[in-house]
Amino acid sequence: MTYTHLITDELVMIEAYYHQNIPVAQIAKRLNRSRQPIYNVINFLKSGHSALDYYTQYEKNKKRCGRLSIVLPEEQKIYIQDMVAKGWTPDVIVGRAEMALDCSIRTLYRMFKSRIFDAATLPMKGKRKPNGHQERRGKQAFKRHISERESDYPSFKKEFGHIEGDTIVGVRHKSAVITLVERLTKVIIALKPTGRKAGDIETALNQWFQGIPRNLFKSITFDCGKEFSNWKPLCNRHDVSIYFADPGTPSQRALNENSNGLLRKDGLAKEMDFNQVDQPFISAVADKRNNIPRKSLDYRTPLEAFLSHLNGVDLSSLY
Repeated sequence: MTYTHLITDELVMIEAYYHQNIPVAQIAKRLNRSRQPIYNVINFLKSGHSALDYYTQYEKNKKRCGRLSIVLPEEQKIYIQDMVAKGWTPDVIVGRAEMALDCSIRTLYRMFKSRIFDAATLPMKGKRKPNGHQERRGKQAFKRHISERESDYPSFKKEFGHIEGDTIVGVRHKSAVITLVERLTKVIIALKPTGRKAGDIETALNQWFQGIPRNLFKSITFDCGKEFSNWKPLCNRHDVSIYFADPGTPSQRALNENSNGLLRKDGLAKEMDFNQVDQPFISAVADKRNNIPRKSLDYRTPLEAFLSHLNGVDLSSLY
């Protein structure tokens, strides 16, 4: 049986009944309560207090209820702050287990939300588009549809070497960065083209493919942007299958979309002009994210997972 505390209306009624000398048994019957809490109130009233005094004391006692807040040792606080500065999230800090902490993942999340630690590294929340949104942009029929991918690669979801790709644009849409994410290991590759037209994207991807082993990657899934219009020469020249998601359907390339948000967060902001930065800077931003452990990778970093699938490949040519 669930017990509920006396409410203010009941306290006022008990006080009135008490001053009318009504027996406790009748008070309990009228209020549909047991006798003990009514005896407690009446004994309090007999000492010269009022129902308001009883409620005030009750509120004061209630504040002392519940579990006390966990206070971490100073060395653990310093460790958490250092990891936060590197971009680690609470689940990674606890799950990676490089230092034993005196709290759980949920407790650490509560500390972040209460601003004990910097909450800027918490995962992104919210939707960019509301439920029921209908895409109004035109559909381009000249591209290989994503539905062909599963028939071409039956083991697509468990196989290494499949990439999701997109571009993120800078201030006033005058510059862009190509972002590629390997699906199995979540490693991010960021490339800086000279512009954001289809020819600029093709040139940057050609240069990148020439620096990596042939057939290292099997397929790329792009969004339906016009900057990827020159996809056929890339397919033929580098023996890689290229597919395109439906317009306005980021969920078909969810890993890439999430990675773009992380890159924005780590340094490639919308207000930045990417023409004013070089490839080493772009690569450094991607490298930071590739060295942060991921829960979905059993708390390995994307780079560690990626290296487990390579045999002596020079990483300097990848990103």
